[in-house]
Amino acid sequence: MKKKRILQLTAIGILIVTATIITYMPRHASSQHSITPINVFVHGYKGTTNSFGGMLNRFERNNWGNKALIYYVTRHGDVKMYPLNKGSREPIFIQVIFENNRASFDDSATWLSEVMRHLKNTYHIDSVNLIGHSMGGLVSLKYIEEYQDPAEYPATNKLITIGSPFDGIYSQYYFQINRDPAATDLKPDSPALQLLRSNRQAIPDDLAVLSIGSTGDMVAVPKSVHTLEEIVPANQLTEIMIENDNLGHSELHENRQVDKLIHSFLWQERKE
Repeated sequence: MKKKRILQLTAIGILIVTATIITYMPRHASSQHSITPINVFVHGYKGTTNSFGGMLNRFERNNWGNKALIYYVTRHGDVKMYPLNKGSREPIFIQVIFENNRASFDDSATWLSEVMRHLKNTYHIDSVNLIGHSMGGLVSLKYIEEYQDPAEYPATNKLITIGSPFDGIYSQYYFQINRDPAATDLKPDSPALQLLRSNRQAIPDDLAVLSIGSTGDMVAVPKSVHTLEEIVPANQLTEIMIENDNLGHSELHENRQVDKLIHSFLWQERKE
């Protein structure tokens, strides 16, 4: 009897969670196909929930949208989902958190693909916008290049990279204190960075890309940020380098000017 009771409670719990998620996600996302792209935020090297937490809170206060889900990927690649029942205002924001935030580009892109697969299979999401800070921008681009099966993954309409060093990090001191798979991939001329360049032909012709950098960023310096020009065709790329020597690498996702640039690229252009 006790085992039967446990099974009943488990079944009820699953039904409650499922109902909460379906209620929370937009109607078209829980029906046959989604129309409005979902906006997926991917943190960078050693990032946490806080990386985009402040930005998404500001977006919600500005009535720019609603943070719907947090996807948490364990260091073993298990995908866990946490719905946030705050309402149904669109656009929808989803935050992806990697427990192993020092993993290689390859592992991180694979984990991101599993999140996207879940969005496709569970919510029938057909299109997304990707927003990545630092290494999150590199991982997002790698995902776009390597995971394009429309039966398995949503199409990516727009990509925004914020302080992403596409030519690597030039500081030798940086690699004296950071020694892990991600740091190896972030070295200039690493095989991982070379692969991003060599796979540039796989970038969809209809992908729109915004690259945001700062003259005050001492990690992703302007020269490295501008290397995205060698990967993304000029007619698909918009580059904005903020002239502010006080705007450092970790301050980019806490900056109101960056907020407005993201808002304009994702939503204002669509309404025009």
